[in-house]
Amino acid sequence: VQLQASGGGSVQTGGSLRLSCAASGRTVSSHDMGWFRRAPGKEREFVAAISWNGATTNYADSVKGRFTISRDNAKSMVYLQMNSLKPEDAAVYYCASRTKQSISTLIMSDSYIYWGQGTQVTVSS
Repeated sequence: VQLQASGGGSVQTGGSLRLSCAASGRTVSSHDMGWFRRAPGKEREFVAAISWNGATTNYADSVKGRFTISRDNAKSMVYLQMNSLKPEDAAVYYCASRTKQSISTLIMSDSYIYWGQGTQVTVSS
């Protein structure tokens, strides 16, 4: 599976961005999908995840109510709508996938096998 993240950019505080993750090489309709981010000098952290069938979503507390993850299995796409962006949201965002597993482990980055190259999000105050 190859994952290509896009949609990053530079916005002001309070702005919005929509990240996209295109999967190719193999169907991801049976894959859980996640978004993670890494800010300079910090460890990679979980942002949001969605189960293979879209029935379950999970968000980091820091983005709840502002970010929405969704997927379109017919198009092999996963999206992350980010609203009310804050400077602390600035990071490189990565999409990742794994074969479907227990939803209790959606937030665990080590459980994901395939990773995209990342897309930069910059938020200015």
